[in-house]
Amino acid sequence: MKIFIFVFFFSIINASDYPNFTIQELHNIEKKSGSISKNRIIDYEQSIALFKKYPKSKQLIQVNFYLNKLLPQYDAITQKQEDYWSTPKEFLITGYGDCEDYVIIKYFTLLKLGFKEEKLFLTTVREKYYGGYHMVLSYFKDKNKPPLILDNLSFKILDIEKRVDLEADIFINSSGVYKIDKEYKLTKIANNFKQYDNLKEKIKNKK
Repeated sequence: MKIFIFVFFFSIINASDYPNFTIQELHNIEKKSGSISKNRIIDYEQSIALFKKYPKSKQLIQVNFYLNKLLPQYDAITQKQEDYWSTPKEFLITGYGDCEDYVIIKYFTLLKLGFKEEKLFLTTVREKYYGGYHMVLSYFKDKNKPPLILDNLSFKILDIEKRVDLEADIFINSSGVYKIDKEYKLTKIANNFKQYDNLKEKIKNKK
């Protein structure tokens, strides 16, 4: 029974149709958050339906460009707490997010478009020139090659070698937490990441 629940749970969070909204959800969102939120969600769903017709290379560009148009805002302002990971649904409803929120919605949107999860990673990076930390989405198009970086601070997608301003720290997805070596080989360092586990729990609860 536990095995069944585990498999069912992961089938939910990795389902190719997430995030999706029922008619009742849209009605409730409009009632609670207004028509702007509802229309933002409808526009997202229509745009993703259009992107499905494109080749993978163009889908990457379109997803990065489209979602980067959502407005940035620190978690402390939008969520009244630090380092809050919004689900794609929460982000689309509010229309504001921090760097990790862009990464999360891009991650699930690309899964929705048929990208393989083993090629996609939420990635913490160090900003070499500013000394702070940031989060981007990494896409390993080819094994043991530098990943492409989708960044909410850039409409241009470059591989990590060309992002001389960034130094990769850790790579996260449902399979675990990884480090990368100079040959761009991923080595697993942990099975879980607390914030990612919390995110999955919220998604399981249909948020």
